[in-house]
Amino acid sequence: MEYRRAAIPAVIGGALLTALLWWAGASVDALRLPGAYQVLGGRVAAQFEHWLTPWSYEPPNSVRFGTGVPGEIGEPAGAEGSRYLSLYETALHIRFAAVFAFFVPGALLLVRRLPPVNGRALATLLALWAWGMVAGTLAVTVSAPWLIASSGHGSYRFLPQLASAISAGRQILVVTALVTAVATVLAARITAKGADPLPRQDVPARSARLAATVATAVIAVSLLVLSYQSVAAAIQTASPADGLLAEPGDLLRQWLLLGAWAGPSGAPLGDWLLYRAIDVLLLALVWWALRTLPGLLTRVTFPAMAAGTVCATVLALLASQVVRVVTDGSSLRWDLMYLSAGLGGGVPAALTWGLIAGIAATATLRATAGGSRETGVPAPVQAPAGSGTARQQP
Repeated sequence: MEYRRAAIPAVIGGALLTALLWWAGASVDALRLPGAYQVLGGRVAAQFEHWLTPWSYEPPNSVRFGTGVPGEIGEPAGAEGSRYLSLYETALHIRFAAVFAFFVPGALLLVRRLPPVNGRALATLLALWAWGMVAGTLAVTVSAPWLIASSGHGSYRFLPQLASAISAGRQILVVTALVTAVATVLAARITAKGADPLPRQDVPARSARLAATVATAVIAVSLLVLSYQSVAAAIQTASPADGLLAEPGDLLRQWLLLGAWAGPSGAPLGDWLLYRAIDVLLLALVWWALRTLPGLLTRVTFPAMAAGTVCATVLALLASQVVRVVTDGSSLRWDLMYLSAGLGGGVPAALTWGLIAGIAATATLRATAGGSRETGVPAPVQAPAGSGTARQQP
């Protein structure tokens, strides 16, 4: 699909995702009304407020310090307090601008290489859903330093504060990214009408399986090796520097670990096997998605495979989290809210390892299938002589 056709749905999706997150943040005040507490219940309303606050322009109490009237206890007035409020507003400006700035290029790449036609609509929808969560996470990351500075103690344990800020606001991204993906796919289907034929890429099955296996092995390094209790503890306690960059353990853990597990000694064997089966499910979903992805692309390139692998890892991680919520199974409203708090987590690690796995998968495809200097894709497989048909060239 041409850039001009793919750019329209990408911009529409970016604008919609930004607007939905802004609207969600603006809804925090409604959750504080007495009616909300009566309908939802106090704890559920408080949980929703906790999820939406990272996207709200309403400053928390820590930022409000220094904005009161002269003589008020605990609220000294002055220009210092207004500076903190300005920093907080700047952080939110950067956050919403970054959501749009990160979503549009990724959506443009996905819609162009994975257009929602010829049986690709579901794959495009899922990829854009995952990319919306990635864009939101990156937006929270780049705006976090301003948010930390607005609290007035940015120099104290900066890296742990940064890790905490990055993990905030992820639950609402699951919902808003899904709505955005649906709208983007609908717009892309409209703009794809009248475009040149968008055939699927012809990739040898053996090469696709080998590439998927290599990429899944990369994901397994995080999920099965680094996430093991003793290794994760070593990462958590690592602190090679002093001062502002001390205590990077929380941050490293967030960007490197897709899970956490220990031996069966700390839990019943049945429960341990159940949780390990969920990890196996995650890897199986990643393998299947990456086995299918090269054949769906209109052209196999490093950027397309890297973005697709990141999306596949995020979706597999989300599926495993949903399965955990179901298997933990509680019918109580508050318990379900508590269990659902883990949805959307692990996206930074999925981004890190997804990029590495995508590069490894593309390199494997090129090495095993042979590449074309002109197109940069694996060479197509020719149909056997006498078969009467020939596979379509990309």
